[in-house]
Amino acid sequence: MFLLLASAAGAQQISGTVKDADNKPVTQAVVSLLRLSDSVILKNEVTDKGGVYEFVTVAEGAYFLSVSHIGYASAFSNVIKVGKQSRIAVPVIVLSKVVASLQGVTVTSKKPMIEVKADKTIVNVENTINAVGNDALELLRKSPGVMVDKDDNLSLSGKNGVQVFIDGKPSPFSGKDLAAYLRSLQSSEVESIELITNPSAKYEAAGNAGIINIRLKKNKAFGTNGSLSAGYNVGIFSKYNSSFAINHRNKKLNYYGSYNFNKARNESFTDFYRLVLDSVFDQHSLDIGTFDGNAFRGGVDYYANRNHTFGFVVMGNINSHTNRMRSNTEISYRPTGKTIRLLDASNNVSDERNNVNANFNYRFADTLGHELNIDADYGAYRLRTDQFQPNTYYTPSRSSVISEAVYRMKSPTDINTYAIKADYEQDYKKGKLSMGVKSSLVDADNDFGRYNVLSSKESMDSLRSNTFNYNENINAGYVNYNKQLKGVMVQVGLRVENTNAKGTSIGYQYLNGDYARYDSSFTRNYTDVFPSAAVTWNKDPANQWSLAYSRRIDRPNYQYLNPFEFKLDEYTYEKGNTRLNPQYTNSVRVTHVYKYMLTTALSYSHVSDIFSSLVDTAERSKAFISRKNLASQDVVNLNISLPVQIKKYSGFFNLSSSYSHYKAKFGEGRTVDLSAFNALLYMQHSYKFTKDITGEVSGFYNSPSIFQGTFKSRKMWGVDVGAQYSFMKGNMTLKATVSDVFQTMRWWGESDFAGQWVRANGGWESRLLKLNLSWRFGSSQVKAARQRKMATEEENKRINGDGGGSGGPGGRN
Repeated sequence: MFLLLASAAGAQQISGTVKDADNKPVTQAVVSLLRLSDSVILKNEVTDKGGVYEFVTVAEGAYFLSVSHIGYASAFSNVIKVGKQSRIAVPVIVLSKVVASLQGVTVTSKKPMIEVKADKTIVNVENTINAVGNDALELLRKSPGVMVDKDDNLSLSGKNGVQVFIDGKPSPFSGKDLAAYLRSLQSSEVESIELITNPSAKYEAAGNAGIINIRLKKNKAFGTNGSLSAGYNVGIFSKYNSSFAINHRNKKLNYYGSYNFNKARNESFTDFYRLVLDSVFDQHSLDIGTFDGNAFRGGVDYYANRNHTFGFVVMGNINSHTNRMRSNTEISYRPTGKTIRLLDASNNVSDERNNVNANFNYRFADTLGHELNIDADYGAYRLRTDQFQPNTYYTPSRSSVISEAVYRMKSPTDINTYAIKADYEQDYKKGKLSMGVKSSLVDADNDFGRYNVLSSKESMDSLRSNTFNYNENINAGYVNYNKQLKGVMVQVGLRVENTNAKGTSIGYQYLNGDYARYDSSFTRNYTDVFPSAAVTWNKDPANQWSLAYSRRIDRPNYQYLNPFEFKLDEYTYEKGNTRLNPQYTNSVRVTHVYKYMLTTALSYSHVSDIFSSLVDTAERSKAFISRKNLASQDVVNLNISLPVQIKKYSGFFNLSSSYSHYKAKFGEGRTVDLSAFNALLYMQHSYKFTKDITGEVSGFYNSPSIFQGTFKSRKMWGVDVGAQYSFMKGNMTLKATVSDVFQTMRWWGESDFAGQWVRANGGWESRLLKLNLSWRFGSSQVKAARQRKMATEEENKRINGDGGGSGGPGGRN
């Protein structure tokens, strides 16, 4: 229905001229087309040298024009009624010069919930009621085309390998650490989320699915401004969050800072049913986790003069996390179905994840179009994990204990990152030429101590203890050029990256029924070329086409290469893979934007050596999760987006459908050949009941798909409802929402690989009542702090965890 409505508009036009009191044309005046019924701005145009403006393809209806220009008082036209095939010439609009100086002007406007552009989709979180009480990870899960699987892996438009940026700077985390950071970042501090599907050569080549940029709230001219918020969520357990932000600017200096606190206790459950050889393992686990997150950022900008700016930014987080998992496993003899023993296992994990990133920056810009940005970065990451795991085997009747095995694992990790980069751009042959260089260094030290616990005495198991050190240097350079031709915008770019990596791991491995000493040290040196290009046909702004191509890379996260074993119980553990290679992606995307609203994008991507988390077998019946390179992944994605604004109603509809094919062969009985069609539908509806009260309903449906290369998933869907009340002249806002109203967000997967059939399912505390109260204070016209993109882009992304894992069913543990 919406497709038909969008295509039914006619080709009516409105044109006219703007002049001053002396009857001279006014150049570069902003002319806005407003709908008469509600004064919503539908389109903006700028007058040419003759003061002429024109609006094309205007739908039937009643409108009026608003004209503004610096130094002139705003002017308005009479009512304009547009009928079928109308070509309306508006009488000359005359602007009068402003004689008296203005003491202050306050402009109030509201952005649409979601803006769809040719190269990216923008989710304006601050206008979304159902974002209340959420953390940034939940906001991403609800964003169009984004999926978060049970292991917190991100995918965008059906593809894994997403880079997450904060305010244009790469997040210093990935995987579990990225999830921990995003949970500590509250929705009250988030202004918008940008989903960038086709980054140019200026961006790091890493991230085959593109970039997700989370923009935090900023302030807007001289003075002081700040905000406070507090939230309370309750499901099975209570959760608390709060945030504080402040900004102050004078003529020379700008100071800014923020702090977020998140304290939560969560419950989740997981069931695994495994068939291996002649044994059946039926495992049920309940996990109670606590989380204390502290995220901070602060900085200062010094404006030496109109051309030179110096800045310093520091950001990071201090998180502590505990997990108390209790599992029981019934072990049966498959031919008879008779239970032979029971395993009760506890997995008590305590960890601290601390990170600080510092950025020094310099910017030069003149009025001739020359701009130079220099960034120097240092990042320090510290992880301390203590895992205690007792395993007790019982007879089938639990009448007696067969045996016990108790372990403790301690694994400190220290990672330091260093980077420096320079970006330069200038006007060149009526276009924009950009170029830059970057050099980065990563030093990661990992230690793993495995202890056997007997009668409360701990003794180190030197056979299973290990050390892993990793050093990496990447040197990169790029050139990018874009130019507006007659009706066509062309952009081409080329990026070259040279990688030098060395990993050292000396320990013991299980081989032929015994443990043998091994040295898995490796050295890798390679140089890659990453071209990108885009063409946009924009002669008719209301009917734009674009074609884009890019080649990208995803290097393994540092902990992907770490061979340490993390035990879940006696029969299940996970480990890294020192032989893991980078994955490469070639993508082509065609986009069509109609009437500034209806956006359709069709893309194809081929990924070679794609990362995947495979459930493999060891010691005949034990299962371990390891990262490996699948041979390839092919993804075809169709995305359709449509925002709707009808008086007091605002809506957004997004359909992202994809076909994925995974294919690999690791040997006899170890073949992957799976394909699936997946559709992700997202809708958001908002209605303004009064000036101060707004209601909202949002929801999504995710059809069956494939995640982690070998798991087939089932459908998942969820609905959120919420309301918002503003008072104290809009400076205070109270929001309330209920997430996952019908408690339908449960994940399920099935895998048949390496002689092992696995069925897994689970869920978490997804249905919550969320309350949030926020207060904005100070000047409403404080300029924003400058946004900096740190030099440690890809390095920070790859610190630990599963950030490059395949997209999953859309849930999380």
